[in-house]
Amino acid sequence: MPRTKQFNEEEILIKAMELFWEKGFHATSMQDLVSRLGINRASLYATFGGKEELFNKAFSRYRSATSDMLHSLFEKAPSVKAGFQQLFDMSIRESMEDPFRKGCFVVNTTTELIPGDGELLQILNENKSNMEHFFAQCIQKGIAEGEFHKDMDAENVAAMLFTLYSGMRVVSKVDPDPIKLKKMLDTGLSILDQ
Repeated sequence: MPRTKQFNEEEILIKAMELFWEKGFHATSMQDLVSRLGINRASLYATFGGKEELFNKAFSRYRSATSDMLHSLFEKAPSVKAGFQQLFDMSIRESMEDPFRKGCFVVNTTTELIPGDGELLQILNENKSNMEHFFAQCIQKGIAEGEFHKDMDAENVAAMLFTLYSGMRVVSKVDPDPIKLKKMLDTGLSILDQ
């Protein structure tokens, strides 16, 4: 009879995501995975494939969760600008509360594995495009509702906000000073007032 799995795949995937996010792809060994996930190598390979396959699944899980969070945050926000403010404030708060200073898994992966991985580069470009497109849609909604100036270039402002968000996640790993990060944020978000 085939043996039944004694673990929850989703829980294991989340643990793997946290480990890769914390240490990066190259610094995470198979032994690290076995130890953190609490399953043996055979089960890991049988369920998820090798280290690279597990990383790809964990990375996909992170991107999906981030996308869900973004949509939910902006749906509940009282205005588009408030949505951006909440997103960036949450980013600063997470940076302050994270003892590992993990930053953003997507940004970390970009700086660790690009250039050199064409398939991953395509995924990262798609992720960037999706986030910028979502930000642009939010800005266009703000323009339509009179919150932003009618001549605002939604695509360019969205690209700048994506860059600000990514940059703040990097800076917060090096210098998680909430006052400096808040000043940077206020300066960046002032583009929405023009």
